[in-house]
Amino acid sequence: MSEIDSELELALNFLDINQEQSIERLFDILRIPSISTQEKHKKDCLKAAHWFAEQLSEIGFESSIRETNGHPMVVAHFETEGPHFLFYGHYDVQPVDPIDLWDNDPFNPTIEEINKVKVIKARGASDDKGQVMTFIEACRSHIKTSGTLPCKISILLEGEEEIGSPSMSAFLKENSKELSADYCLVCDTGMWDKKTPCITTMLRGMVGDEVKITAANRDLHSGMYGGVATNPIHILSRILSLLHDENGRVTLNGFYNDVPELSKKQKEQWDSLNFDVSQFLGDVGLSNVIGEPNYSPLEKIWSQPTCEVNGIWGGYIEPGFKTVLPSEASAKVSFRLVGNQDPDKILKSFREHVKKYLPNDCKVEFRAKAGSGASSLPVDSAEIKAAEKALNDEWGINPKMVGCGGSIPIGDHFKNILGANSLLVGFGLDDDKIHSPNEKYNLSSYQKGARSWARIIYNLSKI
Repeated sequence: MSEIDSELELALNFLDINQEQSIERLFDILRIPSISTQEKHKKDCLKAAHWFAEQLSEIGFESSIRETNGHPMVVAHFETEGPHFLFYGHYDVQPVDPIDLWDNDPFNPTIEEINKVKVIKARGASDDKGQVMTFIEACRSHIKTSGTLPCKISILLEGEEEIGSPSMSAFLKENSKELSADYCLVCDTGMWDKKTPCITTMLRGMVGDEVKITAANRDLHSGMYGGVATNPIHILSRILSLLHDENGRVTLNGFYNDVPELSKKQKEQWDSLNFDVSQFLGDVGLSNVIGEPNYSPLEKIWSQPTCEVNGIWGGYIEPGFKTVLPSEASAKVSFRLVGNQDPDKILKSFREHVKKYLPNDCKVEFRAKAGSGASSLPVDSAEIKAAEKALNDEWGINPKMVGCGGSIPIGDHFKNILGANSLLVGFGLDDDKIHSPNEKYNLSSYQKGARSWARIIYNLSKI
């Protein structure tokens, strides 16, 4: 075994020998209820930030807490020779409601067996504290065994990811010189299945809008005014129904202008994954595959844009009847974006669509949700190849190159503000129940995730 190989081997052995202590550290941070959306947990978010900063300082990083208009950032640097990589994660978690559906206290982590598989059960176990800790433990293993890291690494942890990262864009712009790196690393994604790792090479962007249509200046008696006065629920329903044609294609003007065609190679690779859409839908009690017939289910989820109505309300919705024509009707609409679709252009097109079908005696108000563009990586890049080999060495199977139907705005921010692509590798599973009661993280995801990052860090340092 060469000297270079022994350096990695020492780090991997350290992780194996110190698994119990590593789990104890994870449990420590899982006990902190850092729920970013609830004001009563503001001090807990600060406590979580300090916990991570102290852990990073303890293993040799120069770490600090940075204030924002919301929850603080944790920034840490480890200076050494070699290329520079910036790792991103978040320490905030989702609320735990409904609490009565949890088997145990969501902030009292436990190790349990589910179908003979050991899992760590707690809020944040998978999203994202467990994932963040896989990377920190990998760094710990290198530093404790070799006295240094194989390459220069910076770490950025935020406490507002679960509320849309409102402070992130400004923070990156203000600190772009300090945080600029050759490549960014993100661990907030998942595996193809419990035995097969993957690298996410495509992320959809997202933008959303809330629309409120107002007709009469007050709610009206439906017997006195029905059939004569405009009902804003009818108007809004028609506007929303016209967002798609009979095949599910979005009808907004210019919506598909910046949507690229999927390459033949990428399409063939996705087809080879043998995605079972019947099981995918069956798991949530559905059976009908909707959407444009010319695209496979994975293409619809990963490489095609969408328009979805996420909420709609108006009028009387309490038990019983109150026969009114409401004065207002509202809806929330979101768009998943791909390719070079511009969030601002999509919003403009949506608002033009709404106004096109708005009667002249109605008015409309909009409230946009901050948007981000899509991102994609060249699968033949040196960084992807380095991670691919590392994952293959650890899991004994070549990782899948996949897309992601969801959106992680940080990838778009890193590209546009820091000028760096992002390597997205995570170890979560579809059944981790993130954002839901009884969230869990497989023990193997945590332990082999840390070993995987130890290998990836080492491989990246050789580029």
